[in-house]
Amino acid sequence: MRVNAVLNFALVALAGLPFLHVSNLRAADEFEREPILYSESTPDNRISRLQQKLDSGEVSLTHDGEKSYVNSLLKALEIPVSSQMLVFSKTSLQMRCISPRTPRAIYFNDDVYMGFCQSGDVLEISAVDAQLGTVFYTMNQEENDKPQFQRRTDNCLVCHSSSRTEGVPGHLVRSLYVDASGQPLLSAGSRMVDHTTPIEQRWGGWYVTGTHGSQKHLGNLIVRGRDVQEPVDNSAGQNVNALKDRLNVKHYVSPHSDIVALMVLEHQVLVHNRIVKAGFDTRQALSYDIMMNKTLENPAGTRSESTTRRIKSTGDRLVEALLFVDEEKLTEPIKGTSGYAEQFSAAGLHDSRGRSLRDLDLTTRMLKYPCSYLIYSEAFNGLPTESRNYVWQRLFDILSGKEQSEKFAHLSQDDRKAVLEILRATISDLPEYY
Repeated sequence: MRVNAVLNFALVALAGLPFLHVSNLRAADEFEREPILYSESTPDNRISRLQQKLDSGEVSLTHDGEKSYVNSLLKALEIPVSSQMLVFSKTSLQMRCISPRTPRAIYFNDDVYMGFCQSGDVLEISAVDAQLGTVFYTMNQEENDKPQFQRRTDNCLVCHSSSRTEGVPGHLVRSLYVDASGQPLLSAGSRMVDHTTPIEQRWGGWYVTGTHGSQKHLGNLIVRGRDVQEPVDNSAGQNVNALKDRLNVKHYVSPHSDIVALMVLEHQVLVHNRIVKAGFDTRQALSYDIMMNKTLENPAGTRSESTTRRIKSTGDRLVEALLFVDEEKLTEPIKGTSGYAEQFSAAGLHDSRGRSLRDLDLTTRMLKYPCSYLIYSEAFNGLPTESRNYVWQRLFDILSGKEQSEKFAHLSQDDRKAVLEILRATISDLPEYY
């Protein structure tokens, strides 16, 4: 299979990439209308709140020469330095700055993503917004007495609101082959990446540090020439613990591009996009019902069958992502190099037995208890009541054992019991039936 993974925070489409279609324009038109009003609405997220603190003087940022505001922003946004991942394909607004010798760095936590390019004009930032899905920003990399986040809409949505992002403003992780200049070899194909993708098809175009035994991947691979001969020999790219022979790591705040951070990112992007999709679909469907009830003089609150189906459909897809349906199995242990795994797990909410939904397995699967930690997120809690109630009910039916369909056969009875117990211990406002 041909691949190279790329998280796009691009503000314009890379020439020649087949991202934009008529159907995608229609999807964008829909969330630009009531009740979403994506571009017109005022964001409320970690970035908009940080800007308010910068404006009031409550928080200040420190410029650090060639590293711009990266260190200061990571601290202000509580993004771990250990989350750094390096991508060397020219698939960003600032493609001129990106190459295998000068990769773009990406950092993230549960609700913010940030991209940094050496000698770039701007930092590229996106925040998960409970009402607006994903909101995109840039910040000038030059020193400024009053640093400003600039919101970006239309140009970002060219890539970031397509079928690849559930048709809503969201994120992409891709995998494809890349040549020595950083150009993606699109003729060799590409692939979207999430936690269901086989390891051997992940991370083309990314640097990857960490060990994974005999499992193979496409990370650290630079194709010489323009032709890809399969199967490719990427033996030199496997089980790499340091990148100092591939680039000057001193230009970055970390020398790592951690394999565990990459795995968490791929899961997280999928869940975030499905949270946004569920929220948008529910709000749009309920808004349509209000209009039709007035037109047909139905009692207020009458719900159409189509609205019920729409809430169910997107809710089911979100539940599948939360519970790792079709997750690719690991055959040998995965171990990172940056300490990201330890920091990620330490941030979890624990029950009385010390268990957390952020406990990592990394031997046969990503998490020890297969339910996404994003169930605690502001984005999930910001879902419309109707959607959130549906998801909670579905989760309960599955975790309690009432639902025993083949789709959730990967969850053992012990898995279901443990996840249910952790949820009961760590979430105070669960529905009463829990």
